Amino acid sequence: MNDVALALAALAGGIAIGGLVGFLARGRWASQEVKLAREKAARIVADARAQQKELILEAKEEKIRLQREAEDDARNRRAELTALEKRLLTRDEQLDQRADMLEQRDRKLLERELEIERQREELGKLNAERVAALEQVSAMTAEDAKAMLVEAVREEAERDAVKLARSIERRAREEATDKARDIIVTAMQRVAADHTAEHTVTVVHLPSDEMKGRIIGREGRNIRALEQATGIDLIIDDTPETVVLSGFDPVRREIARIALTKLMGDGRIHPGRIEEVVNKARAEVELVIRQAGEQAAYDAGVPGLPADVLKLLGRLKYRTSYGQNVLVHSIETANLATVIASEIGADVMAAKMGGLLHDIGKAVDHEVEGPHAAIGAQIAQRHELPFKVINGIAAHHQEVEYACLEAPIVQIADAISASRPGARGETMETYVKRLEDLQAIAESFAGVEKSFAVQAGREVRILVRPEEIDDLSATRLARDIVKKIEEQLTYPGQIKVTVIRETRAVEYAK
Repeated sequence: MNDVALALAALAGGIAIGGLVGFLARGRWASQEVKLAREKAARIVADARAQQKELILEAKEEKIRLQREAEDDARNRRAELTALEKRLLTRDEQLDQRADMLEQRDRKLLERELEIERQREELGKLNAERVAALEQVSAMTAEDAKAMLVEAVREEAERDAVKLARSIERRAREEATDKARDIIVTAMQRVAADHTAEHTVTVVHLPSDEMKGRIIGREGRNIRALEQATGIDLIIDDTPETVVLSGFDPVRREIARIALTKLMGDGRIHPGRIEEVVNKARAEVELVIRQAGEQAAYDAGVPGLPADVLKLLGRLKYRTSYGQNVLVHSIETANLATVIASEIGADVMAAKMGGLLHDIGKAVDHEVEGPHAAIGAQIAQRHELPFKVINGIAAHHQEVEYACLEAPIVQIADAISASRPGARGETMETYVKRLEDLQAIAESFAGVEKSFAVQAGREVRILVRPEEIDDLSATRLARDIVKKIEEQLTYPGQIKVTVIRETRAVEYAK
């Protein structure tokens, strides 16, 4: 027991000594940590003070720089103000000198006006004395003599003017072929501006009204799919057995018409089938367009046109103007231009090509802004066609100047094809308004008794009062009416003006 007690006592003593040693070690380590922390804090404070000094120096330098810049700016502004003041002083001196010169000139002008007024008064007195002497010699007042002289001069001038006009016409008919060629081309240039009434709808007839419901589909999905695939609006109203396709693009309307016809014939109408049929219809129409362009070029005798130009030309197959098919009109214009060019010795191929392509801009005028003549000229220029062809296309509505003889030939051929009888339709209101305007212009002249628009407005016959209009005045009246019609009316082709004057002698036997 004693040994155990001694051992325990020894162990307890060892533990106590170990704890004391550990405590002393931790104290030393803690003091070292405090020392290190103090040294680190001292370094941080020293760095902060160094940075503070640097910032203060930078701030002082920035302040000095800003002060220098402000002083330089102020110095420059003072210099500019000084220069501006000098310029203003110089300008004031110049204005003062100019004002003095103007005052001197005004004084001289006033003196000159007074001198002229004095001379005018002297001339007036001399003229009055001369007139009085003439009146005394001729026994006629000055007003009577003046009226007689004016009337005599007017009648003589009118007769001379009419005789001169007739003489000019007579000489023009007797001129040589070269001069007659230019006169004929110039005279034939009197054509109408382009009036078009394009169809924007296509009517599709249905086998029965039940087909309308199938076209619409459940909740309208079929009609939406068809409109989305073709870009055309389908109008289904109360009109029996009829669907209207509305859109400005005639090619799209034709695609929609073919697709709708195929769908009705097949009977399977659903969105998937609609997309498939529309793609087939589009391919079919593109083939027809290409073939139509190639056939038109072959019929007009214009080989070697680029494929893109032929495609655009074929699109005109689905374009109309006042009911006239534009592709047929283009071929006809090419043929007319060929005849005219060959007659007057111009470039036949350039005139023929210009006539065939003159309306090619109408193929894309619903997609591109601008007049179709300018659009067509840009297309021709882009495909490097001859300059004469480009000018003929651009100038066929006189929107640009003629640069060659073939340009007015294309314009003339276009007008002949558009204005020939039966080529284009015209609404009744427009037709009646044109005839009324024609008669109103004729009856607006003095001496006209009645006027009659005949031959569908291509001729106006005018009856005049014989006591007011003589034979020479009738010729002049016809020219004046023609001039006013050309200035105020727009019409196809030409209008013939006939002035009729007759003298009747009436007596009564009693």
